[in-house]
Amino acid sequence: MSDIDGETGDETELAEEFDVGELPDHVNASAVKRMQVVAWALDDAVPVPGTDRKIGIDPIVGALPIAGDVATAAISMYIVAESARQGVKRETLAAMLVNVAVDAGIGSIPALGDLFDAGWKANKRNFELAVEDLADAAPPEESSQ
Repeated sequence: MSDIDGETGDETELAEEFDVGELPDHVNASAVKRMQVVAWALDDAVPVPGTDRKIGIDPIVGALPIAGDVATAAISMYIVAESARQGVKRETLAAMLVNVAVDAGIGSIPALGDLFDAGWKANKRNFELAVEDLADAAPPEESSQ
């Protein structure tokens, strides 16, 4: 299991896979880190033995009919909500919501949906969309009195 403080090899791997890069000062780095960890846990936390592939808990929990996909979609919404709090543009948030809906919708198909979940990686996509948007964002304007 990864140590959030960066003391394990898993943490280095996480940082390399989700390269946050240089974000503007107005972006809450702790919030971005939490989003990163949630995306990693849902999409890439579990190595598949005998391969170089990884899956997360999304397709594993998604194996529970309906309830599993509802649960993972709810957790996926954390990334969208935190992105909104950080100031990600509405267009990007809409794309992120589509990713979650596709993940939950197709993921709810028994067996085939779990395979789809393992490859689609909506949370990784959403994290990358959020970071791109935040990196390009101008700082919020301060009101002058």
